[in-house]
Amino acid sequence: MDNTLVFVLFIIAINITHVSLTSVRLIMMIKGLRGYAATLSIFETFVYIMGLSIILNNLDSPWKIAAYCLGYAMGVYTGSVIEEKMALGYITAEVVVDTINDDFPKELRKNGFGVTTWIGEGRDGQRLVMMVLAKRNRQKELTKLIDQYCPSAFVLYEEPKYFRGGFWTKRITRK
Repeated sequence: MDNTLVFVLFIIAINITHVSLTSVRLIMMIKGLRGYAATLSIFETFVYIMGLSIILNNLDSPWKIAAYCLGYAMGVYTGSVIEEKMALGYITAEVVVDTINDDFPKELRKNGFGVTTWIGEGRDGQRLVMMVLAKRNRQKELTKLIDQYCPSAFVLYEEPKYFRGGFWTKRITRK
């Protein structure tokens, strides 16, 4: 393989690694995982300094500069995919159902989701409103259950940064 091609691929790989680590570290900081973020920053900085010193001494062609840019973009994408797979934290789903039915909240609770319900008033009458708390890595599972029991439900997902009280905090502190 041509040396220029090998170096171009090396530049891409270094930037994918560096920017992916940066993305994940930032997400960990936002989620309050400071210790993990600090540890990850050691590896991130090592890759950055080693890679940058090699790259800066060899940016003698437009192909290598383009490789740097491409690697950076691929690193942003890869970092976001990694973060999505890690699915750190929690989500709350506000679920509005057009029928008043106790079976659906019971099924969600049976599947390990935290559920609080109340009756709301919509344009066409009463609605069952549920606030559902789940780990973020279970969002797809929650969505499937909602679609299975009430495909016409209105669902709004949010990510709480902090919460306290309720059965969730009791379960978390016991572990």
